[in-house]
Amino acid sequence: MNWPGMGDPTKRKKTLKFLAISAIIAISIGAISSIIQAQFSQNDPLKVCINDKNTPYKIKASLELIIDGQKTDIPANIGLNDGNCQRTMYTLTDDGTIYAEWEEEYPFEIGHFLWMWDFPLRDMDQDKSIMYVNDKESPHFINHPLQEGYQYKGVFTSKAYDESKDSDFLPPEN
Repeated sequence: MNWPGMGDPTKRKKTLKFLAISAIIAISIGAISSIIQAQFSQNDPLKVCINDKNTPYKIKASLELIIDGQKTDIPANIGLNDGNCQRTMYTLTDDGTIYAEWEEEYPFEIGHFLWMWDFPLRDMDQDKSIMYVNDKESPHFINHPLQEGYQYKGVFTSKAYDESKDSDFLPPEN
C-alpha cells in the first residue's frame, strides 16, 4: 500500500521533511508552553510548597462532610506530601480542622481545600448538594471564602445515590 506522498522518491523526501519540521514545531511549542506555565505557577499559593517560605497569614477553620446521609471522615495529613512538600492548605489531624497559610492575605475558598484533597466533586450531584457556613446555607457553595474560626458543613449527594433505599421499609406517612 502506498501512502499519499510516498510513492515518488522526491515527494517522499518532501513529505518526510514536512513531517519532521511539523514535529519539531509541535515539540517546541509544547516545551515553551510548559516553561511559561511553570513561571506563572511559581507564586500560585494553590500549587506551591511552603516548607521554606515565611507564611504570616494563617487561617484555621473546621469542616464537616456528610455524603449520602453518612458523616465522612476528613483524614489527617492532607496537603503534607511525605514531608517533602507542605501545601498552603492542610490538615494535621482527622477532626476536620483545616489550616491555610500564605505569605500575604489570599482569598482561600473551601473548594480549594476539596481540590487539594482530590475530593470527588464530579461524582456529586451539585444540584442536591449544599454548603453550610456557621449553620447557614451558603449561596456560594464551594466557592465560599475560607475565614478564620468559621465552621463549614458540606452536605453532598452522590450521583449514584438511590434515595428510595432510605425509605423502602418505612411505614407509610399519614
